[in-house]
Amino acid sequence: MKYTEIMVRYGELSTKGKNRNIFITRLASNVKKSLIDFPNVKVKAERDRMHLLLNGEDSTAIIPLLKKVFGIQNFSPSIYVEKDIEAIKAMAQSIMREIYTGKETFKITTKRSDRDFIQDSNELNLTLGNAIFDIFPNIKAQMKKPDINLRLEIRVDGAYLSYETIQGAGGLPVGSAGKGMLMLSGGIDSPVAGYYAMKRGVAIEAVHFASPPYTSEQALQKAKDLTKKLTPYVGGIQFIEVPFTEIQEEIKNHVPQGYWMTITRRMMMRLTDLIREQRKGLVIINGESLGQVASQTLHSMVAINEVTTTPVIRPVATMDKLEIIAVAEKIDTFELSILPFEDCCTIFAPPQPKTRPRLDKVQQYEERLDLEGMIERAMAGLKISEISASQAEEDFSDLL
Repeated sequence: MKYTEIMVRYGELSTKGKNRNIFITRLASNVKKSLIDFPNVKVKAERDRMHLLLNGEDSTAIIPLLKKVFGIQNFSPSIYVEKDIEAIKAMAQSIMREIYTGKETFKITTKRSDRDFIQDSNELNLTLGNAIFDIFPNIKAQMKKPDINLRLEIRVDGAYLSYETIQGAGGLPVGSAGKGMLMLSGGIDSPVAGYYAMKRGVAIEAVHFASPPYTSEQALQKAKDLTKKLTPYVGGIQFIEVPFTEIQEEIKNHVPQGYWMTITRRMMMRLTDLIREQRKGLVIINGESLGQVASQTLHSMVAINEVTTTPVIRPVATMDKLEIIAVAEKIDTFELSILPFEDCCTIFAPPQPKTRPRLDKVQQYEERLDLEGMIERAMAGLKISEISASQAEEDFSDLL
C-alpha cells in the first residue's frame, strides 16, 4: 500500500504546557536529521501532532528509522483522499479489501478538524461503517479493542485514512534536556547508558580514551561503531578521542598497583569535565553499574567523583548485568561490545585493585604526577569527528 504521509503522535510532550512548542521544534529537527537520506519528506510540526509528507519516498524504509526517534509515542502511515464522501468511501473499501482476512473485527474512528465538512464525526463513522458492510456483510463491528481500527481525519487540506498504529520510542526529544558527555569505553554498559540518557532528552557527545600502542586501531574503530549504533536515535553524535597513553604510563610508573584504577578513573573524570566545559555540556554520563568491578564500588565512586562538582549521571547503576545485556541486545550494541579488542580500562588493570580506596592516599600518590602538564597535553591532542548513521565521518579536530 502506497502511503502519502505519516501522522506522528507525541508522547510526554503533551504535559509540557507553555514549553510544548520548544519540545515540538526539537523533535521536528531530530526527525529531519534521522530522515536525512529522504530529502523529499516534508515535516509539518503542529501543536497536537506532526505530519510527515512523504512526497513519493518509500514509507517501508522510513518507518524503521522513525521507530527510534525519542519523543514519539506512536505514528500511523496514512493515505490522502480528496474531501469527497464517495472518494473517501471508495478508499476505505480499498483498504479493507487489502487487510481484511475474514476474521477480524473493526471500527471506524473519525476526527474532524475541518468543522465545515458536510458530515460530522458521528455521521462519517456511520457512512464508512455502512460502506464496509456493503462489501463485507458478515464482518463484525467492535467498539472496544477491535482488530482493525480504520481512522479517518478530515483536515482543511484533505482527508486522511489509516489503520496502523506503530509504537514509537517514547521519552523526550534528544537535546531538549541539554547536552552531556558520555564516557564511552568499548564495553557493554556505556552504550546502554548513552541510550537511556538520550531517551530522557540529553544530547550526548561520546568521549573515548585511547592508549596506543596498548590499544589498537580496531579498539578505536569499535568505539566509533558503537557510537554509530546510537546515531539513529538522534541523527549524529560527536566522537571525541582523548590521547591517554602518557597518563596511563605515568600512573603505572609512579603509583602503587592497588591505586592504578582509582587514579586512572580520576584522570578520565577530570578530562571529561574539561571537555564538557569546553563544549558547553551540562553533565557527565557513564556506564558504571554499582559493585560490578572494583572502580564501581560506592567507596571508589566517592574517591573518583571528588575531582568534579559536575553532576555525574549513571543510568545503569542499579541494573544487574543481565538487565544491561538485554537492553544492549535490543539496541544492537551487544555483539559489537563483546568483540575482543582491549580498551584502556583493561590494559593496565591491576590484579588486586583497591575496592575501598582512601582519599588521602589517592591525593598523596597524585602529588607524584605532573597532573597539569599531562592534562594540558591530552587536551591539546583531542580528535573530534562526527559519527552519522548515513554519512561518512567528518574530521573537526582543526576546530579545537
